Amino acid sequence: MCPFHLFKTIMEITNKQLKPLAGMTLDDLRGVTASMQMPRFVASQLAQWLYVKRVASFDEMTNISKQNRAALAERYCVGLTPPANAQHSQDGTVKYLFPVGDNKAVEAVLIPDEDRNTLCISSQKGCRMNCYFCMTGRQGWHGNLTANEIINQVLSIPESDSITNVVFMGMGEPLDNIEPVLKVIEIMTSDWGFAWSPKRVTVSTVGVKPALKQLVEQTQVHIALSVHNAIPEERQSLMPIQKLYPVKDVLEMLGKYDFAHQRRLSVEYIMWQWFNDDVPHAERLREILPNTDIRVNLIRYHMIPDAPKLRTSGDERMAMFRDYLNGHGITCTIRRSRGEDIAAACGMLAGKVRKDDDENAKANKATRPQARKQ
Repeated sequence: MCPFHLFKTIMEITNKQLKPLAGMTLDDLRGVTASMQMPRFVASQLAQWLYVKRVASFDEMTNISKQNRAALAERYCVGLTPPANAQHSQDGTVKYLFPVGDNKAVEAVLIPDEDRNTLCISSQKGCRMNCYFCMTGRQGWHGNLTANEIINQVLSIPESDSITNVVFMGMGEPLDNIEPVLKVIEIMTSDWGFAWSPKRVTVSTVGVKPALKQLVEQTQVHIALSVHNAIPEERQSLMPIQKLYPVKDVLEMLGKYDFAHQRRLSVEYIMWQWFNDDVPHAERLREILPNTDIRVNLIRYHMIPDAPKLRTSGDERMAMFRDYLNGHGITCTIRRSRGEDIAAACGMLAGKVRKDDDENAKANKATRPQARKQ
């Protein structure tokens, strides 16, 4: 067979409409086995092979009969896709690129730190929150990731077995894709799945209030709220979501839930020189926090193209901001930047976007930040 026809045959096999099992909950798997007249216990076996033993093919599922494996393979696949590329930072951070169809890709970032291996994962192709300072938002929104495409980032990297924590802080707004995100959290935290403590999972959000309420009430994962500016008009110039869900209202809602014990609520605050890094801004932030159980993480700004109004705050101003909050009973720390040399740091993830998509995204970018009137 000539190479062209061989390639065509492989593509025809690849394009066969096989539904991935990775990303399904136990209830989903029970639906699969019931529809194929298989015993109920086969669903539990599938969950163990997928999420405990983490196999990549039906042939490895040796306690499932050959007949059932063959029947499953006619309609389903395990659904794991390895990353297409990996970039290694000087500080040990690794950025993985995952194709997700339609000539799009998303990135996941592994951050090793002594006895912790934290994986930062993506939940959308791009993002429609349109934050001025974020590379992901600059490319626009190209669709939600499925539960399979999200969990694949965890299961398919070489370090999968050594991951200690997962943070939904990659590309996209997790709560704009709430149902697949909840499925993946269920897989991670259920006895039949990874059996992780919910405290090993953190979901970051700009404050999509209805979905955030759902997340807080249906899970016990940590919450990280991206605030970045407590002055409404200034925050709105950076983050259009402020108009729909004012951050003060979001924090007031979160203040009704218990974050005083093991579960953590943190505020993420990127610092920009002469824009939000002075004592008056620290005071405005303190005023909207509903209680002192909330932790504040100060984040260095990582410069991106086409954001000329924003500059990174200096160490002294960040330390002043931190010390002011700590002095008023708010636990505040400065987060160490990781992976900036490979564009893997906060706000820098972009995946691969075609040039025409880049141009369309620029036409839809957020307005420039507005400084507070004196």
